Amino acid sequence: MSAEQTTTYWLEHAWLDPAVEPGVVVEVTGDRITAVRKGADTPPPGATVLRGLTLPGLANAHSHAFHRALRATVQVGSGTFWTWREVMYGVADRLTPDSYHALARAVYAEMALTGITAVGEFHYLHHQPGGAPYADPNAMGEALIAAADEAGIRITLLDTAYVSSAMGDRHSGKEPDRHQQRFSDGTAQAWAERASLLKDRPHARIGAAVHSVRAVPAAQLSTVADWAAQRRAPLHVHLSEQTAENDACRAAYGCTPTQLLADNGVLGARTTGVHNTHLTDTDIALLGGSGTGTCMCPTTERDLADGIGPAGRLQQAGSPLSLGSDSHAVIDLFEEARAMELNERLRSRTRGHWTAAALLRAASADGHAALGWDDAGVIEQGAVADLVT
Repeated sequence: MSAEQTTTYWLEHAWLDPAVEPGVVVEVTGDRITAVRKGADTPPPGATVLRGLTLPGLANAHSHAFHRALRATVQVGSGTFWTWREVMYGVADRLTPDSYHALARAVYAEMALTGITAVGEFHYLHHQPGGAPYADPNAMGEALIAAADEAGIRITLLDTAYVSSAMGDRHSGKEPDRHQQRFSDGTAQAWAERASLLKDRPHARIGAAVHSVRAVPAAQLSTVADWAAQRRAPLHVHLSEQTAENDACRAAYGCTPTQLLADNGVLGARTTGVHNTHLTDTDIALLGGSGTGTCMCPTTERDLADGIGPAGRLQQAGSPLSLGSDSHAVIDLFEEARAMELNERLRSRTRGHWTAAALLRAASADGHAALGWDDAGVIEQGAVADLVT
């Protein structure tokens, strides 16, 4: 077997966290960076020249690929998150493995064109309409994995437990409605058995997600958390996106969603809370103290009128920040980063909360880490060789 070929690149300017450096030579063998040298005023002989500014690949830490079909239809008129959800269910009802593959491939290709090289796909569209499994019970997830491969990006498939429509008692929530039946495996244990059939591959890693505390009863949360812990896999959860979720959780369990997750072993350094919008001071301390990450999705949060989350306070408390385009009203992580800064200005009535480097870090290295790709999102020796220019 012949040795892998080494390719040399000369980057006119490169972001080597935390600064932009001129004249950077990067050597790549296979898919890995094997050397980085600064201070090269001219390209070495035979080097591929990358003009302008080169960045590491970006990570879209929260995606629902099928929501892309809603763009330019749900942005008009009035309503709330809950009325938007009914329209979203209508799209979900119509998808098959083949049509989902075609849609996701287009969505992931759009991501690649914007510099995104990895996506966290929060995947709960598991079964046929009505809830019957496909012959391959993971046909929909496999369609997403194949779509990412064909689009040329990596994927963390965050296979999502979604077993109830609303909170009931600690052991069982309310039955899924007719739209949600294809999301549900019935119990978290059945979810774990199906998800265990999915396997990592070079461009894909398998993670886990709790859709929300609405969708997984309290007594079943530890099943999902344990599944992820045993595999050292990332674990994501929609958290306090809506005040109605907080109200329902207090009514059912006497605590906030964050406290419920903490009490059932869900929080931790491999866990990311998505949105984290409506939090108490205690919630922020729990998330930061446990090292639980926060994925902000500002363009979706403003599109759905969710509210503005306390991103700055969360980061100061110890919660690493990442970014996602979520429902894909816009696919542009630079806009997500810009919006997070501007939202914080609106919330705090002060300016200048993050440097450009800090925002880029959230869109790159910290986003990849939230998806289990700790060796990506940086231009340094040993990292995955994703160069965006």
